[in-house]
Amino acid sequence: MKNVSRYKVEKSILIPLIILAVISITTIYSAQNLLDSSYSTLYLKQAMWFFVGFILAYLIMYIGNDFLYRNVYILYIIGVLTLVALLFFAPTINNAKCWFSIPGIGTIQPSEFMKIILILTLARVINDFNEENDNPTIMQEFKFLLKVGIIVGIPAVLTFLQPDTGVVFIYLLITVCMLFVSGIRYRWFLIVFGFLFIVMGAVLLTYFLNQDLFIDIFGIDFFYRIDRLLDWKSGSGMQLENALMAIGSGGLFGKGFGNTPIYFPEPQTDFIFAVFASNYGLLGSISLIGLLIFLDVKIINLGIKSVNNTNKYAIAGIVGMLLYQQIQNIGMTIGLLPITGITLPFISYGGSSLLSYMIMAGIIFSVSNENLRYTN
Repeated sequence: MKNVSRYKVEKSILIPLIILAVISITTIYSAQNLLDSSYSTLYLKQAMWFFVGFILAYLIMYIGNDFLYRNVYILYIIGVLTLVALLFFAPTINNAKCWFSIPGIGTIQPSEFMKIILILTLARVINDFNEENDNPTIMQEFKFLLKVGIIVGIPAVLTFLQPDTGVVFIYLLITVCMLFVSGIRYRWFLIVFGFLFIVMGAVLLTYFLNQDLFIDIFGIDFFYRIDRLLDWKSGSGMQLENALMAIGSGGLFGKGFGNTPIYFPEPQTDFIFAVFASNYGLLGSISLIGLLIFLDVKIINLGIKSVNNTNKYAIAGIVGMLLYQQIQNIGMTIGLLPITGITLPFISYGGSSLLSYMIMAGIIFSVSNENLRYTN
């Protein structure tokens, strides 16, 4: 084996991340004309979060993923306790208790970090199961799936109570992606999806036939969330309509940096793609999407080549999460998908979300280093 540096950064991942950082900071700066003066320093805060994020990514690469896997149950307990603490101690912001408010820093959203913890925990659990069972029986797989259900169900329920339905869906998607590559029998997916289809059908049937009963069972907040999701195709709402007009105004080449002529809410977070599209037009938007696809493919290739099965499962969860958030955010911005408040990874403003993505980048760099050590 050749002497390969343990801390060599994968350039095909690092360079796209640096480009995305530049795009994020400049686009948030460009969105200032849509925000009041109290938000004038958001781009500087985003630059600070990127700086901290790259340091975190290197630290994760330095300590290695094995350290995280060994201590993952401690991380899981800490993550769950922070979600419990939110329900009791977090201030109510926009009718939700999703953030801790820290003076001098801002808000911290624990569910963003819970996504990473969940990926690491499931990767460890799946790998342990496969190492202990060369040819598992149906009963062994059933018990394994029950364990996975408990691990995912606890943070999912706590996050739903905040309420944050979008993150709950990401938890479930991460789980499905990781189980899909775990090697369990595919019949379980048919059973689970069949069960979910029946449950969702019963919920929707109650919603359409007896809305009073629906509210009595699920509460008024959940009713409004379902109502919002089912009504998205009408295209109504100032936020979506104005975002679509801003995108359309960009044309082929865009209005230019700093020129977003039409106001819409949340231009720095949920609708950051609309700001970018209005500035740089169709060609710029295609270039950004191409860069995201390039990054996704590189991460997928690292997972395929991984010599460590635990890393392979973790990469599956990371890729599933990134792909969903990219498709959902851009799709809702252009009116193809319902508006769910999902941000665009590495682009949208947000300290908690950005730091969580950069920690994932550190996990990816660690996978790359491990692949190099075993292939050289």
